[in-house]
Order: sequence, then structure tokens, then C-alpha cells
Amino acid sequence: MSSNFGDRLTEANRRTGTVLCMGIDPHCHMIPRLFGNATAESGSPQAISAIGNFVTACLDSAVGKVAAIKPQAAFFEQQGPDGMRLLQSLGRAAIDAGMLVIMDAKRGDIGSTSAAYAQAWIGHDAAFPSDALTVNPWLGIDTLEPFLARADATASGLFVLNRTSNDGAGDLQDQMVDGAPLYTHLASMLAPLAAARVGTSGVSSLGIVAGATWPDDAKKLRAALPDAPFLIPGFGAQGAGAEMATTGLLRGKSGWEGGVVNSTRGLIFPKTAADATSMADWHAAIDATIAENTAVLNAVF
Repeated sequence: MSSNFGDRLTEANRRTGTVLCMGIDPHCHMIPRLFGNATAESGSPQAISAIGNFVTACLDSAVGKVAAIKPQAAFFEQQGPDGMRLLQSLGRAAIDAGMLVIMDAKRGDIGSTSAAYAQAWIGHDAAFPSDALTVNPWLGIDTLEPFLARADATASGLFVLNRTSNDGAGDLQDQMVDGAPLYTHLASMLAPLAAARVGTSGVSSLGIVAGATWPDDAKKLRAALPDAPFLIPGFGAQGAGAEMATTGLLRGKSGWEGGVVNSTRGLIFPKTAADATSMADWHAAIDATIAENTAVLNAVF
């Protein structure tokens, strides 16, 4: 395994020919009945079985076809202890299958609390195994230090919430400070930390979350963070097209690099899979939508 997450991410982009990241958010009401009764009482054996069947099938379809998976911890947490065991198993199975795992847990706190979060969520040997973790910096840059230390020690990555894709992002991130929006000040603070963690590929192990819904801002962020990988939500269901989603990426020799474009509903809940009556039909629908989205993103290279 490469000692730098940025190098592993770049290798995954090149090997799979895509920057697509499959978000695995098991919305119970959207999981087809083919997998079982996911809408049963939270944490019940029926719900856990259905969700487990579904996320395993998602992983099976992802291997070799997308650059990474991004499980959203909240959807597993709401199922209680057994839900968290599912998340643990998913992370381990994905890593064993050679997939990059970006745990979307958005952790962030002070001192020893951040250190405990980091121990739990970062690294292949963590309780919830991962290659990278999303983290929240808005308590102050010092709160990132335990996460950085753990990431450095385990050859892992971090994606720092910088310019998020939600409608209300600007309530804080667009506040003007000394003539510039707050999100650009955060990027400037992160720049030397990212530069210190650049691998042989030219990509750092420290990246940011930069929503596809703000392409002009992505250009500013790329100028401030030339070597940071971008985790880009907002493609597809949230309204951003391929050109918007790829604005902050880097141009490699044969395709996009320097990050991943996440899609959840577009990849794991396409309309063509909703009424599948067999696993073969479901996998065929998922494979088709992965190929379609890959082609759409590559078409604007």
C-alpha cells in the first residue's frame, strides 16, 4: 500500500478511468423490497438484514468500476449497534476488495475528543476501517491536529469541510472577513498543511469538501489549494451537471484526477433499479448507471 493517500487516490482514478465515488447512504424507504424489509423498526433483525444485503450488493457493483465508496455514517448509526456493525463490516470488506473507503462521519471536536474520534475512524486498523475521513474544521484549525496526526501515522487522508453543497452553506461560509469570504480564509489556512503532505503523484493526502453546486468557488479553492484532492458532492440529484462537478479537478494525462465526484441517489437508487425483481436485473441497472455517469464526466474532460 502506498504511504500517501493522495497517491492511492490518483492510482484509483487512473485504474478505474473515473473520478466517480459511490455514496452509500442506505435510505430505508428507498431500498427495493428485493433486499428485504428495510422499513421495519430501526435496528430490528429484518431492517438490519435488508440493509446489510443492500450495502453488500452496492459494494459488489462498485468494485473496479468507481474510484471510491463513501458510506454515510448517520444512516448506519440510526440502526443502533447492529447498524454500526454493518458499517464496520462494509469498511473492512471494501478494503479487502481493494476499494478506497472514505468514511463520511464529519467528526470534529476539541483535544482528546478529536483524538478519540481519529482513533475510531481513521486507518485500516480503525474500529471503522477507512482510507480517509470527512472532518469538520469550524471549531478551529487546532481541532484538526489529532486527525492529521492519526492520518499521517496510518497513511490515510482527510477531507475538510470547506465549501459545502447545501443551500445554507453561505450562512457562514460566505461571511466576509477582511474583504474575502470565510471559506477562502479556511482554504488559506489549509494550504500549507496540504502542501506538506503531497505524494509522488503531486496530490496531497489532505483534501477538502467542495460542493459541485458552487463552480466559481471551486476555481478559487483550486487556486488556493493546487495539490489538495477535492471530494465533490452535489452532482446529479442536487442539481450540478458534469461541467460544474469537474471544475475543481485536475487534468491528468488521460482523464480527471485530483479528487472524486460523489453520487449517491444517482448510483445506488436509479429508477431503473427500483422495481428490479432479481439480483441480476438490479446489478445490471447499477452497472449501467455507473457506466453512464462515468461517460458523462469523462465527456467534459
